[in-house]
Amino acid sequence: MIIPDLHTIMPIIITGVGALVVLLCGPLLLSGTTSSIAAVTAAAAGLWAIFTAPSAVPAVAGLTFTPLAQFLIPLFCAAALLTLLLSHGYNENRAIKGEEYPATVLFALFALCVLPCASNLLILFLAIESVSFAFYILVTMDLQRAESGEAGLKYLLMGAVAAAFTAFGFALIFAGSGTLELAGAVPHADNRAIVAAGWGVVIMGMAFKLSLVPAHLWTPDVYQGAPAPVAAFLSTSSKVAAASLLLMLLTFSPPMPELRIPLVLLSLLSMVVGNLAALRQQNIKRMLAYSSIAHMGYLTLALLTGTREGYAALLLYGAIYTAMNLAAFGAIASLSLEKERDQIADYSGLGFSAPLRGGVLALAMLALAGLPPTGGFIGKFFIFYSAIKGGETALAIVGIISAAVSSFFYLKVVASLYMHRSSSPAPRAAAAADAVALCCAAAFILLLGVFPAPLLRLVDAALQ
Repeated sequence: MIIPDLHTIMPIIITGVGALVVLLCGPLLLSGTTSSIAAVTAAAAGLWAIFTAPSAVPAVAGLTFTPLAQFLIPLFCAAALLTLLLSHGYNENRAIKGEEYPATVLFALFALCVLPCASNLLILFLAIESVSFAFYILVTMDLQRAESGEAGLKYLLMGAVAAAFTAFGFALIFAGSGTLELAGAVPHADNRAIVAAGWGVVIMGMAFKLSLVPAHLWTPDVYQGAPAPVAAFLSTSSKVAAASLLLMLLTFSPPMPELRIPLVLLSLLSMVVGNLAALRQQNIKRMLAYSSIAHMGYLTLALLTGTREGYAALLLYGAIYTAMNLAAFGAIASLSLEKERDQIADYSGLGFSAPLRGGVLALAMLALAGLPPTGGFIGKFFIFYSAIKGGETALAIVGIISAAVSSFFYLKVVASLYMHRSSSPAPRAAAAADAVALCCAAAFILLLGVFPAPLLRLVDAALQ
């Protein structure tokens, strides 16, 4: 390793240094300055990753700036940046002040930037668990709400179990392959049983991170109890990170038929249970939590194909899903400045009294339902196309039917926004930061629905 090699992992360095600066210098800075520094740090890290060429040479042992990292790091940085923008007005109304919040967002982003660069199982494990650890803190940030502390405790306890599964799985893979390097941790004739067992245990650990049934029970309570901007960040970046971890492992591993049945069951149950449970919800955050379970079932379906088309669909849908959920939870956060609007009925008439935020929320619902001309339609199309092409026709049909069923509860929110009268006063005007973040997410959703080709090219390059 030489100093010039470090420029390829500069996003990791930028986010790490930025997090330390915000945390240590926060008490000396004016209120609001720490969030601004954190936002600039996230933007700088994302831009550096965009304009840095991938390298096959490790910058340091265990860290390589791959094409996949060049795709994922800007996505994570954009999610963190929008989260910070959406948090400004929301946190002020809940006395979530100080440097802890923006610093923890940057620590989460630091771990997210490490993950796609990792070429070592130990670094991969530390990265994914560091992401979770940061979210344990972020979920409990709203000390004025008892639900926030309860959600954080549940998330921590379930996360500890998932971490144990993941660590044990990696230990089995290491015991069978004799190496921690991703490229060497593959099954052979003499170690297939132990490595495949390790894979199975890792998948169970990642099933928790992805909220796949039956490891999904924590999700509704955590989404409901967490601050809305945190729920936006948690429901997007942590999910894409966990799916990317499985993608990285599968890229190096030959086909393992013994893992097909567990993945089929996880995908099938998540799509069906997630959408059916969401049908019964009147709480909008719990509804989005159950719907996220179904969406992770779609991602698992793409992963299950084992084909390049499936992996491309996974990355494509991960990027689109990030924009959709950021828009949905961002609009909820901006509309909940004075009080929490938990029930779908609380959004009655807000499409007229708060047209920008109501419109973005409606657009997010239509995109999550997979209706054209939104990016959600493009994402679902490629998921099911890759599944059918990869031989998973029956599972794809179940996915299509469950996606059609999901339209009911998404359109219920749209109907509340525009077809019911509001009995409460109009919400406060959106802050400039909220408006910018929501417009960016909405523009991304619409542009990908009409012009998906640029993102498809980026996804193709990421899989080189």
